[in-house]
Amino acid sequence: MEKQKKKSRHNKQTHNRQYKDRLWRMIFNNKKDLLQLYNAINHTDYQNPDDLEVNTLEDVFYLSMKNDVSFLVGGTMNLYEHQSTFNPNMPLRGVFYFSRLYEGYVADNNLMIYHEKRVRLPKPKYIVFYNGTKNQPDSMELKLSDCFENTDNEAPCLECTATMLNINYGHNQELMKHCRRLKEYSIFVQCVREYIQSESSVEDALEKAIDTCINQDVLADFLKKHRAEVTNMILTTYDKDLYEKTLKEDAREEGREEGLMEGRAEIRAELNEFKLLNKCLLKAKRYSDLERATEDIEYQKKLLKEFGIE
Repeated sequence: MEKQKKKSRHNKQTHNRQYKDRLWRMIFNNKKDLLQLYNAINHTDYQNPDDLEVNTLEDVFYLSMKNDVSFLVGGTMNLYEHQSTFNPNMPLRGVFYFSRLYEGYVADNNLMIYHEKRVRLPKPKYIVFYNGTKNQPDSMELKLSDCFENTDNEAPCLECTATMLNINYGHNQELMKHCRRLKEYSIFVQCVREYIQSESSVEDALEKAIDTCINQDVLADFLKKHRAEVTNMILTTYDKDLYEKTLKEDAREEGREEGLMEGRAEIRAELNEFKLLNKCLLKAKRYSDLERATEDIEYQKKLLKEFGIE
């Protein structure tokens, strides 16, 4: 029974994340919008959407997740994924997926990998778009090598780097400026979040969020065309109670992390003070005071004050 409850909670959490993941895929399923996003990230100026060759492996599932989108353009093999929770294991997922992509590329282009001549491959580029509720920087690198147990200085023979971009509203403003679709997606998600907090039902919140965005020309063309689909998708995957509980848990976790950091800082400061006191006592050859200070905290404080160590 307990296992069933845990499974149910996991499914709800997965569903809560799915609506944003699925919405992102719907929006950037369009080659024109995907090319605009690529240009914004890479500071390029490709104009022809047909320059972009989508090669998403639609039939490939890995780690119970389906890939968002992968495509070839400008000599790069691009893998774009949307994440509603922070996941440090994305580089490992990338290794699995890129291996399948390159396997297909070699076969499609009749490349001879067993000959002496070096084959030419498109450069891999892995971007993770983060849209969760936890605070994360605008950009950070996630490396496969961080997962390896051996921590010596020898470079591993295998590496995969994912660049995680925070696309929550207010983050990566320069990127948003050059990709209107991404900015509008960010605004829409923020609008849904705010209305869900203020309205009595998710249905009312969605109606207001969609109407507001259409009136402000935010994803207007997309929402007018797919209004029913977007509404149904969010209603069937969203759990308001779980969302609010997740927000509270995230806040508590961040508070614990901040408290731990402050505690560690205090401990380091105290250790530094004690080391300095030891040096002073040793230099003054006050060995009996040194021995007493290690056991008597009040006497230690008295000595710290005597030597002006604070």
